[in-house]
Amino acid sequence: MRLDSMTIIGIVSGFGVIGAAIFIGGSVGLFINIQGILITIFGSMAALAVNYNIAQLKRVFSTVRQVFTEQPSNPTAIVDQFTELAKRARREGLLALEDEIQDDSDPFFAKSVQLMVDGLEPDLIRDIMENNINNMEQRHDIGQRVFESWAELAPAFGMIGTLIGLIQMLAKLDDPSALGPAMAVALLTTFYGSLMANLIFAPMAGKLALKTEDEVLEKRIMLEGILGIQSGLNPRILEEKLNIFVPPSNRDQEEEESPGGGAEFDAAG
Repeated sequence: MRLDSMTIIGIVSGFGVIGAAIFIGGSVGLFINIQGILITIFGSMAALAVNYNIAQLKRVFSTVRQVFTEQPSNPTAIVDQFTELAKRARREGLLALEDEIQDDSDPFFAKSVQLMVDGLEPDLIRDIMENNINNMEQRHDIGQRVFESWAELAPAFGMIGTLIGLIQMLAKLDDPSALGPAMAVALLTTFYGSLMANLIFAPMAGKLALKTEDEVLEKRIMLEGILGIQSGLNPRILEEKLNIFVPPSNRDQEEEESPGGGAEFDAAG
């Protein structure tokens, strides 16, 4: 696992562009307002506390870590792994694959291999592991929904801050010196809310959704690989079957790197 450089570059670049525009146009201090920050950030956080329970909000910290780190998805490597497992299963039998389960193995991989070695029926293995995938999607969905909700709440509280600023401004029309600070609150809270929603929270929710899709794809390749090995499918046929799940760009790259330009089917059944 490594830092996701694109997330960091995107956020830093976004703040950099906005900061440069502010600096070129005038004083940076004009865009700092404690009252607006309190309303937008802490107000939206309070609304999140109403919407979600404490256990769900605690997951946000681990979810944020996932946004800023990446574990490159490599479905082609998984296909190659299961092709080799199928070859070994044909030579040594299914029980030999139990040695493939290591302490650092992917839990989904380890569980599916163990169920196969234990001799469970294919339909039962599929049912158990499909439920595992669905539960994983539900857990990930909570993190996505928190950031999606935050992206909706931040601009809403920005508008609340705008209303507060306008009310304060109208109440002090007889004091010209008080109009400026009130107007600053009115405009800056909307600015803060839009900035938070569109540069941080909505993109984070989107990135988490993409990472979930990648992980689900890998798990489905593993599941089909396990079922194919259990059924005694020819390793070459299994490889072609699993390659259907691999995005075309990955398959094209694999073919370019392969000196033979592609694999031929093994005639043995």
